Amino acid sequence: MEPVVELVGAHKSYGANEALRGVDLAIEPGRLVAILGPNGAGKTTAISLMVGLRKATAGKALLFGLDPADRRARSRVGVMLQESGVPNTLKVKELLGLFASYYPRPLSLSRTLDLSDLAEKADSSVGQLSGGQKQRLYFALAVCGDPEVIFLDEPTVGMDVQYRRQFLDSIRQFAGAGKTIVLTTHYLDEADELAERIVVIGHGHLIADGTPREIKSRVAGKKLSFAAGGVTAAAFDGLPVSNLDLSKGRARMLSNAPEDVLRELFRRKIPIADLEVTGADLEEAFISITKEDSR
Repeated sequence: MEPVVELVGAHKSYGANEALRGVDLAIEPGRLVAILGPNGAGKTTAISLMVGLRKATAGKALLFGLDPADRRARSRVGVMLQESGVPNTLKVKELLGLFASYYPRPLSLSRTLDLSDLAEKADSSVGQLSGGQKQRLYFALAVCGDPEVIFLDEPTVGMDVQYRRQFLDSIRQFAGAGKTIVLTTHYLDEADELAERIVVIGHGHLIADGTPREIKSRVAGKKLSFAAGGVTAAAFDGLPVSNLDLSKGRARMLSNAPEDVLRELFRRKIPIADLEVTGADLEEAFISITKEDSR
């Protein structure tokens, strides 16, 4: 299956700063991919190349096999960026009508307003919207053309909790309809919940690529947490644990042998209360992977 989004040996420099260092990435149709990375890792630069806002210093980006700036590619793509600017004097419905006119087969205005929960604000000017409502408007602008590929760069920043749930449901609807979705987010629970593939970028290069389960399997298998007031790090000497954190009255750690760890802690007469044992989550995996990359 031919990819719809590609980076081929992509480099991007801003003066002496090399934001991307030879990234190769191919995204197939109908996939929901989350691109993660620490601040300054290069993920927003990667999105900018993919959507044609910037040109690669070396290598190239392709959309549907075309230059991302090609109108034939742009007419099939919707984009929601971290920083967007639209005229504050236009009404919400006017702006959506304008953007929808750029596409050959856009969604109806009512459908777009429903997806973004902005029906009650259709006749309001953009300048009258709150920060969270503007985020919803930017999402509406990204999807109003019913594009084949949707890029969402930190889409839920500033959204209230209630709409954030609805927003994630909308993303699932688009994914279920066969849309290709490329998402960046600092909310790792969103990436874990939504994405079928996760790409991690660090220091301008790709450092991990796989399903959420595969990414999480790269760290110790279980997360242990228990109330441990007064317990010191010496209590865990020689035990198969990593990422030990003793703060706020709790002990937190990762281990591939949680039963052995607990058995030995009991033998050492370490007081344990309010015990929790869960699988390692994406946050632990992300921290571990990016920490390894920084060494």
